[in-house]
Amino acid sequence: MERDFFAAVYDVVRLVPHGRVTSYGAVAKFLGSGRSARAVGYAMNASHGVTPAVPAHRVVNRNGVLSGKHHFGSENAMADRLRAEGITVVDDTVHNFRDVFWDPECLLQQPSP
Repeated sequence: MERDFFAAVYDVVRLVPHGRVTSYGAVAKFLGSGRSARAVGYAMNASHGVTPAVPAHRVVNRNGVLSGKHHFGSENAMADRLRAEGITVVDDTVHNFRDVFWDPECLLQQPSP
């Protein structure tokens, strides 16, 4: 996978607000690669130790499932990080996913005058 794509993914994920989540597909779509959700997942798996830090725990699958949880060092680390930000996680799924979902496309919207 191309490092420039990973860097672009990291830039977008760093914008996900504290206490919110986004999805692999939403990041891919924002970057103009709508069919590259899996590549975003690869970037998240490679992000641990990247500086500045990438809040990879805020990226989940399209249904709010913590599908990347196995890449956080322990079984509950991803859920624990989300809970520390006030996000409810039940059975490895973000509760009220639609309410806490952040779409990077909002960055493209112009404020109304």
